[in-house]
Amino acid sequence: MNILKRITVDPEVCHGKACISGSRIPVSVILDNLAAGHNREEILKSYPSLNSADIDAALAYAALLAKERHIAL
Repeated sequence: MNILKRITVDPEVCHGKACISGSRIPVSVILDNLAAGHNREEILKSYPSLNSADIDAALAYAALLAKERHIAL
């Protein structure tokens, strides 16, 4: 299964932001939590509808975006 199938973009859900399929949890929320130093277990406890594969999908999505764009720092 393609891990990115766990990510959806729907203009009717969360203003079209990339979310975990079947939820209203934006990918950015997962990435923000990881960037803040929270581990998988903490994220899964905070968002019980998620599973570990959803976190993997969020990371894969972020990696894909990083390959496609350059952001001046």
